[in-house]
Order: sequence, then C-alpha cells, then structure tokens
Amino acid sequence: MSKRQPQNPFLEFEKLLLEISSLFISIPVDKIDSVIEDTQRKICENLGLDLSSLFQWADRDSSLMNLTHLYTIPGGPDQVGAIDASEEFPWIFEKMKTGETFVFSNKDLPEEAAIDRRSRQRYGVESTVVIPLQVSGQRIDGIISFETLNREHDWDRQEVERLQLVADMFANALMRKRTETVLITSEERLGLAAESAGAGLWQLDYESMTFWATDEARRMFGFSSDEIVTMALVERSVIPEDRALLSQAVSTSFQERTRLDIEYRIGPGAGNHKWICSKGRPFFDEDGSPSRLLGVSVDISARKQLEEQNRIHLQEIDLLKQQLEQENYYLREDLKRVQGFEHIIGQSETFQSVLSSARQVAPTIATVLLTGETGTGKGVLANTIHQLSERSQQPFVTVNCAALPANLIESELFGREKGAFTGADAKQAGRFEVANRGTLLLDEIGDLPLEMQAKLLRVLQDGEFERLGSSRTVRVDVRVIAATGRDLIEAVRIGQFREDLFYRLNVYPITLPPLRERRDDIAPLAHYFCQKYSRKMGKGIDRIPKRALDKMINYSWPGNVRELEHLIERSVIISSGSTLHVDEEHLRPSSARSGDDEGNDLTAVERHHIVHVLGLTNWRIEGPDGAAKILNLHPSTLRYKLKKLGIKRPE
Repeated sequence: MSKRQPQNPFLEFEKLLLEISSLFISIPVDKIDSVIEDTQRKICENLGLDLSSLFQWADRDSSLMNLTHLYTIPGGPDQVGAIDASEEFPWIFEKMKTGETFVFSNKDLPEEAAIDRRSRQRYGVESTVVIPLQVSGQRIDGIISFETLNREHDWDRQEVERLQLVADMFANALMRKRTETVLITSEERLGLAAESAGAGLWQLDYESMTFWATDEARRMFGFSSDEIVTMALVERSVIPEDRALLSQAVSTSFQERTRLDIEYRIGPGAGNHKWICSKGRPFFDEDGSPSRLLGVSVDISARKQLEEQNRIHLQEIDLLKQQLEQENYYLREDLKRVQGFEHIIGQSETFQSVLSSARQVAPTIATVLLTGETGTGKGVLANTIHQLSERSQQPFVTVNCAALPANLIESELFGREKGAFTGADAKQAGRFEVANRGTLLLDEIGDLPLEMQAKLLRVLQDGEFERLGSSRTVRVDVRVIAATGRDLIEAVRIGQFREDLFYRLNVYPITLPPLRERRDDIAPLAHYFCQKYSRKMGKGIDRIPKRALDKMINYSWPGNVRELEHLIERSVIISSGSTLHVDEEHLRPSSARSGDDEGNDLTAVERHHIVHVLGLTNWRIEGPDGAAKILNLHPSTLRYKLKKLGIKRPE
C-alpha cells in the first residue's frame, strides 16, 4: 500500500480531527468500540499508514495485554487475543511503562531488543509510533500504536502530536465505558428481576453449557425442578426449524460480545407450539474469555397471535389504501378532463327541461343514458347527477371507452392481477372497484367493443366480475351513467351494439339538445367563458360586441358548447383592451352547417365539424394548436374518428 500524498495533508488531517472530536463528545457507550475502530481506519487512510493496534492491560497481570481494537490493511497481521508483552516485546514493554510517546523503526532497535525485532518481523511491522492511554496523570491503561508494514515512514512532529490528541480521546472514552459497565453490571440482577414478572430467569455457563434456571423458566420449557438443563436439552425442546437459529444466536452473543435477543418456537409441532422471547447479556473473565450468559425468557404466544391478527388487518388497510390511491389517481385524471365550467349555464326552456329530468333521476339508483352531439356537455350533466345523488360523497369516475385501446379496456374496467399480461408488473384495481358505492360514467359507450359489451352487461345485471388474471369474484355497488354521441338504435340494427345491453342502459334516457336549439343560452355562455379566460390570462375584457353576439346566435355550432368555449378562448388570447375581438370568419354562415337535413344527422354534423377544424389547423392533429386540442380529443381518438367517418386530407 503506497502512502497517499494529498495536496495539503495537514489541512485534511485537521479536518478529520475536528470531525473525530465532535463525534466523541456525545458518543453512546455501546458505540464506543465501533467508533474507535472506525477512527483508526480513517486516520490510517488519511496518513497512509497500514496498521493501528489498541492494547489494554489485563487487571490481574501487569504484563498481559489484550488487543481490543485493530485496523489493518488487507494482508496485515491477524487479530490476536491476549499477549504477554514482557515475553513478546520486552524492550518495548519497558519503554511503555515510562508513559511516554516514542517513535522507532526496526533499524533503530538496539542489540538488546533482538526479541522485539524478531516479533515485529513476524508481524511484518517496520515503522511505529507508540502512545500511552492515560487519563489526567492516572495509571496507564494501555497503549495505541500506528505503524507501517515492510516500509519506512517519516514521522512528522506535528503528526505525532495530533495522534496523541486522538489517544487522549480514546483513553477518556474507554474510561467512561468502564465506569458505566461497572454500574450496569452492578444493576444487572436488579434490572432482570424487575423484568422477570411472569418470566423465567436463567444463566448459561459457557464452559459446561449447563443452565441455572428459575422454576418459572423450567415450567415454561417443561423441565422438572431437579433436572439438569443443558444447552442440548433446550435445543431439543425447540421446533426443528428454529434450532439452528437459537444455537447461532447464543454463539454470536459470546463471540461478538453482543446482547442476545431472539424469538423462537418450542413445543411438539407447528400447530401446538409456544412462542418464546429470550434476552440475555454475555459476561467475560478478566482475560477476555467468555464466562456466562445471563438472561430472561418470556412466553409471547399471545402477542404473536395479536401480531398475526394485526398483519391481516394491515393487509386489509393496505388494500383500502391502494383503492384510495387509485380513486385519487382517477379523480385527478377526471379533473384534467373538466370541460371548463364549474356551473351549468342554461336558461332556455329546452335546456331547463333537461335539468328537470336530471333532478328527477339523480336521487335514484337508476342507470342513465345521456345522448347528444359532441360538445353538448354530457360529462358535465353526468357529474351534476352524481352531485345531486346520495352518492355525492363517494367517487365519481369517468371511463372514455373510445380513448382506450381495445386490449386494455378490460384491464381498465375490471382491474388486473400482477402478471396477468406482459407489462402488468403490479396489481391494479379497475374503474368499477374504484367507483364502488359511487358513480361510473361510461363515456362514448357506443364505441365499446362487442366482446366487452357482454362482460359489462353481467356487471350491470349482477354487480360482480373477475379481475383480469384472477378467478376470484368481486362484488361492487356502482351507479352507472352512460353517454354517447352515436345512434345506438341504429348500432343495434346493424349489429354493432348488443340489444340487451342497450335496454339495460336505456332505463332513463336524457337527450342533450345541440347549442343551435338553445340559442337563448349562447349569450350567457359566451359572457361566462369570456370572464373565465380573462381572469385566467390576466386580462380585463368585460365586453363582447353586439355584432359578434348576433353572429354567435345565428351560427349553427356543429361543435356545440365545446366549440363556443374554444372560440372564446382563442378570442381572449388575441384581444387587447376591454373589448373581446372575435374572429367572425369562424362564424361565417354555411348552408352545410345550418341545413335542417344535415343538422339532424349527428354523424354528418360531427364529420363536417371535424373537417372544418382540420382546415383551420392546416390538418395538423397534435400539438397545442392541433385539431385534437381544439376538439378536446386525444390524438389517437381523433385519428380513430377520421378512419371511422372516412375523412381524408384533400390533395
């Protein structure tokens, strides 16, 4: 390992010292050992050193040293336990006892240090600084060394002084740990006694692997009062699946000096077992060898039963949470589709009749079929019916049957299981589940494929279905409102729509009149949209010229309210001042638009309006100025309609 040469090594080391000192101010006792070893690593990496060893004196022998903290590069010396410093490093040991820091390399050792040199060569150590661990002039508790392996190191005076500061931090932290350990040990039995209410106390001797146990502990495991309890006997009482777990936990507690904390099962079999929780603390002799494990065991079977019940309840809660998230998702998607007005505006006698029908059917659970040309406000009326119903506090979910690809409609309506098809990497609730106890709007129902119409009919009749990829039947309570601009009777006649589904949907039909049949509403709607988009765009438009209003009233509006809204929005964009500037070219009279024959043919009206809008956009479909945006349709839906209506771009 080559020594790292930073541009400013002392600055980097100073920063590291600040970090280390702040860490040792508030370090918990149980973290002291790991933080010391981590600090040894950081210092060695920062200074390009290979090895750092921290030895603490054994209390019973002044020359016996325990290696308690070690950092070494890969290939460095292995971890050792206790060493007799007077035999392994006699010359260095005498220097240690002086309590002074000293620096040396193998070439600096005198002839009387031949044993020390051989020991160091065995470990591969070449250059060393040894610093005593001492707090406020008290006795030396140990030493810490920093070293290089098989190469020299030039120990700078400032470097050594800073390493002495680190040694002082280590010494103080280790003294605090010893003080608190003594306190904890003195309180251990009292703490366990308080903990043992309804529990069994025990102590495992490391050498004999036999237990001392209270009567409660023996009763818990089924041992008699005079029976010699061994570790093997305890393991035999544990069910086979958990035996290795318990054995490993006890072994780890001794080897890694960690507390025992394990839950396992005892008893004759999986159906009749008891759950036991055992907690313990290992103790060690002065030389660091394992001595005993003191602990307590508690029967936690009742708690485990509650945990299982809670797990089932949490699964149910998680399912409800997923459903709520799906509801929120669909509600957010529906908000994006809001057509632009929060209140229904319509004073004409024709439209008031529609609202009266909506008020009548809203409190019921009857299925409603909304028909009318595109842009007449079928979605807004469906939402109004929902808000007037007893389900108003429940979800209102919209599905556009024309906008969904045929291969995804079933998944969207009825949901799917994970892996139901390629790409289904998660379970998803369908729109019917999301709308449970609420209202579901099936928009453009006339475009629903025939194979899906049969499945929809079953849900409408029985209120049940199966998710895609699942055989489990799901029951729902959903009020259905269907909407379409197509002539469903004609679709039934030519075999494009199921007759039984039509009659199931046509329980309470409401036809929304086109805007040309409610001319009294054109002026209020125009003023409403003008105020809405003026506020939205930060303009002060408060007047619409009478000439423009007259032209609006006399225009045939093949796109109905949606077309009117888009005209006003565009007019607000190009207007300056307080008066709305309307592009009257859009309102130019046309026999094709106003003719009675074509006006009564919904398909012809729709076809003519799409062609007209495409002409305005130079046949651009997508983008902010495209026809799909003006018609408020998804581009794929518009392309579908072009194909269905036989519309082609003129050459």
